Amino acid sequence: QVQLVESGGRSVQAGGSLRLSCAASVSGYAYSTYCMGWFRQAPGKQREGVAAISNGGGTRYADSVKGRFTISRDNAKNSLYLQMNRLKVEDTAVYYCARMGYYCYLGEYNSWGQGAQVNSWGQGTQVTVSI
Repeated sequence: QVQLVESGGRSVQAGGSLRLSCAASVSGYAYSTYCMGWFRQAPGKQREGVAAISNGGGTRYADSVKGRFTISRDNAKNSLYLQMNRLKVEDTAVYYCARMGYYCYLGEYNSWGQGAQVNSWGQGTQVTVSI
């Protein structure tokens, strides 16, 4: 069982930046084989995909965050990151780190953004963006 622990969420003003981190409790080699992703859930809304990264480093983003958010991974540290710039009030949500499989498909948004390929979830970290 892979445990995922997010950190870095806090309150920030609109236009600001945050960097979320996710630490995975798994062997380094195993972590490097996983596709990983960030999802978020705002109050009263369904959880949605924000960004995903394959085990080869390919990335995908939701249209709402393209050009503002960057997903990255450090396999040596079993870690996943989400750099969030130019934050908007509508980015307010609980952000979840997610582990997908070795054989993941990161094509159009619906192939990964609804979470169907997720095997493990973190507990979430709150991001609040205010005016």
